[in-house]
Amino acid sequence: MSAEGDKKQLLHLVFGGELKTLGSVEFRDLDQLDIVGIYPDYETAKRAWAAKAQQTVDNAHMRYFIVHMHRLLDPDNPENTAA
Repeated sequence: MSAEGDKKQLLHLVFGGELKTLGSVEFRDLDQLDIVGIYPDYETAKRAWAAKAQQTVDNAHMRYFIVHMHRLLDPDNPENTAA
């Protein structure tokens, strides 16, 4: 098994879209959400998030998020409290 194969998979989803207002997390148009991808760990997801956020820096209403999918898939697992 490779070194990457030995690492525990903690799936993360990166997505974003244009918000209705700056003070909310309600999207203007759900059909226009940008699903960037699903990543095997937080660090990889964070790099993807940063790249997309940088691309949209001129639009104050555009926001990207990282969702810890591993926490949703197994919420009772105490190991899922890590990033």
